[in-house]
Amino acid sequence: MTDVLPATMRGHVVSTVALDGIDEALLDLLPSTGGHAWVRDGAGFVGWGTAARFTTSGTERFSRAQRWWNAWCAGARVEDHVGVPGTGPVAFTSFTFDAGPQESVVLVPTVLIGRRGGRTWLTTVGTEDGASIDTGPVHLPAAPAGPVTWAPGSRPVAYWAEAVAAAIGRIAAGELDKVVLARDLLADLSERLDEGDLLRRLATAYPECWTFDVHGLLGATPELLVRRDGDRVTSRVLAGTVRRRGDESVDAGLAEALLASDKDLEEHQYAVHSVADALAAHCTDLDVPEAPHVLTLANVQHLATDVSGLLADQAPALALAASLHPTAAVCGTPTERAAAVIRELEGMDRGRYAGPVGWIDARGDGELGIALRCAAVESSPRGPATRLRLFAGCGIVAGSSPQAEIAESEAKLDAVRKALATG
Repeated sequence: MTDVLPATMRGHVVSTVALDGIDEALLDLLPSTGGHAWVRDGAGFVGWGTAARFTTSGTERFSRAQRWWNAWCAGARVEDHVGVPGTGPVAFTSFTFDAGPQESVVLVPTVLIGRRGGRTWLTTVGTEDGASIDTGPVHLPAAPAGPVTWAPGSRPVAYWAEAVAAAIGRIAAGELDKVVLARDLLADLSERLDEGDLLRRLATAYPECWTFDVHGLLGATPELLVRRDGDRVTSRVLAGTVRRRGDESVDAGLAEALLASDKDLEEHQYAVHSVADALAAHCTDLDVPEAPHVLTLANVQHLATDVSGLLADQAPALALAASLHPTAAVCGTPTERAAAVIRELEGMDRGRYAGPVGWIDARGDGELGIALRCAAVESSPRGPATRLRLFAGCGIVAGSSPQAEIAESEAKLDAVRKALATG
């Protein structure tokens, strides 16, 4: 675990003020590197600099992060002149999928700009003793990514197809009902990556998604793990996917077929039940629609269900995320058995892919998605250039086929792949 500028060493001053006359889109305010973001439909947060950072790993990563965040907020002097969810102390968060050695992170930016309901505000973090804090990189002119060299990830796609076939066999034998298997793909850029520019292209192509960038993990996820807004709790469940063909009438027919697909409906219900069961421990008046609707994105269509309820205890957003993760949408069911099969068959470390990502505030409110349609920035063998590791996963149930899952994974990889290709 690491702690940059810990609260026990230095008091912080957090100041939030309203911003008037700021018309720029939030993502247009991002630096080319080193920024942080959580934005959907023009609302959310962007920030830069590092006032404090906490990293942790293992089975207690969520509770350790919450304890650190509580202590950090308790040690800060807060001047909040706006007073809505997302003002005062705010941190970006990104957690690993599994309880392995890879690190999860909670990061407090030095500068944060938020927007919600037509209101925009600025939050800055300083120190009581006047010591300097990293204010982050300066804005640099946008630069094209240049040619991209693609390479297989942890395993060749043929290996992944064999893993899918093995999982189908396990399901047929009654060992489990569903398992989600993921694969990765490497992209070597000939020039440095302009993260802000890539995020803007993702947001333009996928306006229905939450565009994010937290500590080197960036993407556009369509799936909301949990939102806590006072006593209102919401989760969006996605499971069951078909690739779009680009023809309106064809895609409409595919959507109808998706809604009638026993295989996809079964996969979706596993995911919905896992979310509803987890939220029931914290919420009353749960609203769980009987049937899903189709969420249409630029490249795929998903079966989607929005589950909501009223908070019955004081659980903060991070604790709710811990109780929900991993859902059947990214792991499988039964959970423990599916996780064991993933470790046995998948052949890679997911890192923070398919883990919770988003923001939390000092009130316990927050919004955490599932890190999907994303890429991790890695060190490149080409020096100052950038290597990205792209991820995609597919739910395997009875009726799945390796070739169909390869096609689905390719469609999901297209989110970041096409954004890079247009750079």
